Amino acid sequence: MIHAALPAFSLRKFLLCVLLALMLAGCGQQDSATFAPLPRDAVVLVIGDSLVAGTGAPSGAGWPEALAQRTGWQVVNGGVPGDTSADALRRLDGLIAEYRPQAIVIAIGGNDFLRNVPLDATRANIEHMIRDSRAASTHVGLVAIPAKSVGAALIGNLSDHAVFAELAQAHELALVPEVIADVLSRDELRADRIHANASGYAQIADGVAEALRRQGWLVR
Repeated sequence: MIHAALPAFSLRKFLLCVLLALMLAGCGQQDSATFAPLPRDAVVLVIGDSLVAGTGAPSGAGWPEALAQRTGWQVVNGGVPGDTSADALRRLDGLIAEYRPQAIVIAIGGNDFLRNVPLDATRANIEHMIRDSRAASTHVGLVAIPAKSVGAALIGNLSDHAVFAELAQAHELALVPEVIADVLSRDELRADRIHANASGYAQIADGVAEALRRQGWLVR
């Protein structure tokens, strides 16, 4: 068989397309941060507000306690009802000094949104928490919190505030997306409009464990 020669211009164009495709594929592989697995008995600090403290469920039925059962980690519940990102930031260094965690999960922001704290202030506080956490641990995770929306809450269609995905990407954190939003969108999993019940917290623990497993914190 006789093949026509590929024109030099077409060959250059083809090679450039191949090179661009390889570069894009390489960039895509860096979109999600990956981590080494934590030991089964690792100390993991979860810091946040009432959703971390377990408000709406019996004592000990919050999602950090359920996460400990699912992973074997020693999970410290650092949730304080009513906390804003500024409050959690003030507490973080003391918790790190007391527990010396191998991993830190930040789950804060809901009260900022409810109280209309300026987004720049919330972002700055969480970024400060990320920097402090990174100085103490190689494993830092961020749990996305739903954006404030009365309409979405009424129809059960909450979604994450965009700031969490932005921060996770910028700082190469393990991100737990849509888990809180999904639970608080379902009547049967809520104690009230802004808190889960025991079943809801159990589902949050499942979602957090699975998200962290996908990003390397846990081995199957």
